[in-house]
Amino acid sequence: MDREPEELQFIGFFGVYKEAYKMVFSWRKIFTQIALGLILPLSFIFLVHIQISQLLFGKILHNEEVLDYTLPRRPTYRRNSDRLSYEWNAFWLFKAVYILFVLILSLLSTSAVVYTIACIYTAKDLTFTKVLSVVPKVWKRLMITFLWNFTVMFVYNFASLVVAVLFVLLAEQIIRGVAGLIIMILLSTTYFIGFVYINVIWHLASVVSVLEDSYGIQAMLKSKELIKGKMGLASTIYISIQFCIILIQVIFEELIVVGDSLTMTTRVGWGIVCFFLLSKLILLDLVVQTIVYYICKSFHHESIDKSCLSGHLEVYLGEYVPLKGRDVQLEQLNA
Repeated sequence: MDREPEELQFIGFFGVYKEAYKMVFSWRKIFTQIALGLILPLSFIFLVHIQISQLLFGKILHNEEVLDYTLPRRPTYRRNSDRLSYEWNAFWLFKAVYILFVLILSLLSTSAVVYTIACIYTAKDLTFTKVLSVVPKVWKRLMITFLWNFTVMFVYNFASLVVAVLFVLLAEQIIRGVAGLIIMILLSTTYFIGFVYINVIWHLASVVSVLEDSYGIQAMLKSKELIKGKMGLASTIYISIQFCIILIQVIFEELIVVGDSLTMTTRVGWGIVCFFLLSKLILLDLVVQTIVYYICKSFHHESIDKSCLSGHLEVYLGEYVPLKGRDVQLEQLNA
């Protein structure tokens, strides 16, 4: 980011991606090392999970169908029932292990990228070994922030489910026809807006957890204040990246997981393409959300004191101690 701090607030949607590409290209060695060490394994696990889940779930559906056509009193019924229970347990155990590994690699990747960009911003010496030594300490703060976001999202989804159930009950008794459809669309739109809003705040809070002394609920509250005035930009970026991730997932499922009509060579080729596209997209996402943090700072006329930020980053190289608010002092610029 070779712009003046006060100029960052004027960067638009395409400007953010341009700055991200310039940064990755200018420091391609360290970002390539981060991608190889953390992001490629994350992408691999994500795509392999789709393939394995499809296989496990396919077997479960087949055995459920077999069980439906088996008389309860026959000996084979008990065997099929036990096999089905085992397969369901294996399916959910696989899902739990997958979520755990994805969570760990996601937070480690976020730690590495945000810390790297902060070092670039403060012109600190940077090596992949130093990044790896810092990441586990930063990761602890990100985990606390994630747990708070998980709690907020759980409460939000639970409340949304209650509202949805009440709407269904009312729809059967009172609300019908066009009115019911309109209300359903309004409720779905409201849920989607809230979902995006919470996730945008969490993404920015992850950056705050690394670059400032706040983490957990304090980081989310700080993020909520920072995002004001740039919510449209941050939301558009979030939606665009999530859309691309979903698109890659759909292509992978249709051409590799389900694409029986394709040759093995073609399926492997498409799998490699999806793998590298997803890896590049995840790296871009992490760089972009860090740039959005600096844009929000600039919009609120706040400039990060590079010397204080440098001192803040140095703390991660030794034993971690709680940071004080003045360690990363954000100075108000004259508007």
